[in-house]
Formats: sequence, structure tokens, C-alpha cells
Amino acid sequence: MGRICANGRALIARRKRAERGAGMTIREPTGRIEVSPQAIAAIAGDAVQRSYGVVGMANKNLIGGLADLLQPERWGRGVDVQVREDEIRVDLYVIVQYGTRISEVAQSVMTSVKYALEQALGMPIAEVNVHVQGLRVPSDAE
Repeated sequence: MGRICANGRALIARRKRAERGAGMTIREPTGRIEVSPQAIAAIAGDAVQRSYGVVGMANKNLIGGLADLLQPERWGRGVDVQVREDEIRVDLYVIVQYGTRISEVAQSVMTSVKYALEQALGMPIAEVNVHVQGLRVPSDAE
């Protein structure tokens, strides 16, 4: 039998934290360092922003099959970070410039995000997955 929580939001938030992972903990001789999934997502989003061929990030949940281009300050919504058993997996939801080679852009994004995270966190990244949610046609071609 399940437990009923008076505050439904707290239960949902706890469940979402458990699904995403609570974050990453690095143990040092002088103490420990805790890095939240949101901080990891910010580092990944910054690396994506600097990648050639990417015009933006999209929300991971497609609404009506359409990818909405997120504003740069909301790019964290296009990054899903999972930390489990000292293993970090990152899913990126991007919108690519029309006319670029999608496979090369995705490979470049994977490499730059993995490098940026490994440099910042000092530990290997298990997986970086790039999901191309859409293509953006330049405005002068319309």
C-alpha cells in the first residue's frame, strides 16, 4: 500500500529528484563537494551554445510534434542530467541550422560537452546523447 502525502507537490518533487539522481558527490580528504544536476546542465548548455551548427535548444518534451526554440537563458530545459552510482549521463535536445551536416554537428556537440564536463568535474562522463529536435531555416532563405 502506498503512502499518502499531504503535500502532493513534495511527493512529485521527491520522485523527480529520484528519477534524475540527487546530484554528484566528490569525496576529498578535507570534505566533500556536491554538484547539483542543474549545475551540470548549465555547464553542458554553455558548451552546446558555443558549438557550430546549433541554433538553440528545445524542450525535451515535444508538444504537438513541434520543437520550440528556447531562449538562451532557458537552455537548461533542453538538458537532462542523470547521476546514478557515480555515473553521469547527459541528454541534449538541440535545434540545428538547416544546411549543416547533422551527424557532424551532433558529434561535435557530444565531444565539446563531454570535454567541458570532464574538465569542470574532474571525472569521466559515461554518456552524452544528442537528440536533434528540429532544423531551423535561415530567415534570408524564406
